[in-house]
Amino acid sequence: MSTNVVLYESKDSIATITLNRPEKLNAMNDDMWGALEATWRRFNNSDDRVAIITASGERAFCVGADLNSPSLDVWRAIPGHIVDVEKPIIAAVFGHCLGGGLGLVQFADLCVAADDTQFAFSEAKVGLAIGAASSLAARIPHKVAMELMLTGDPISAQRAYEVGLVNRVVPRAELMSTAIAYATRIVDNAPLVLAMMKRYAGEVMPKGPVETAALWRRGPEMIFASRDAKEGIEAFREGRKPKFLGV
Repeated sequence: MSTNVVLYESKDSIATITLNRPEKLNAMNDDMWGALEATWRRFNNSDDRVAIITASGERAFCVGADLNSPSLDVWRAIPGHIVDVEKPIIAAVFGHCLGGGLGLVQFADLCVAADDTQFAFSEAKVGLAIGAASSLAARIPHKVAMELMLTGDPISAQRAYEVGLVNRVVPRAELMSTAIAYATRIVDNAPLVLAMMKRYAGEVMPKGPVETAALWRRGPEMIFASRDAKEGIEAFREGRKPKFLGV
């Protein structure tokens, strides 16, 4: 897997995570989904307390799935599903923010958008979907979410702010400084309290069937990747009693 499709920088306990396929408008392929999953695990295990997710290039934060290699594994990239992330996440977006890119915004805790940002779920126009867009109806007014999903038409950053998808709309030149200012206000707050509030807020949020299925996958995937799973298989093949360690 190529590791440079997602960049990770740490400074002052703030992680900056950058989608890095600008030549493809940061479209998500298997490499990027896998790299994002690994990056959320890295963030979890780090001393960083807040993450900002943004992107390289000028035209797009992320245009969604790379249609040259479509996949059902988009949930690997979304924090809080395959990888549970209880630390705060701030999205800093610009340009085109489509499909899986909008999915990242949905599951971030805060969002700062450049004033040129266009948000859309274009699955209905493309003819491919995994159903992730349905979770939007739990996060913004229902009719607005349905308009986005059924028409596939974009909405502006200002409209996204008006319906509660975005916290701040700023000129492009102020995007990262505004996101960093948010992170700086959060970073010295009590980590356990932040994690508890984020967890509780997530628990009261309605979840669609695709989101629920992704959450259910977390347990089996952890089991299959464990040392005990490998030990159990090896013990069976060798005709001996397994020695489980709980890891």
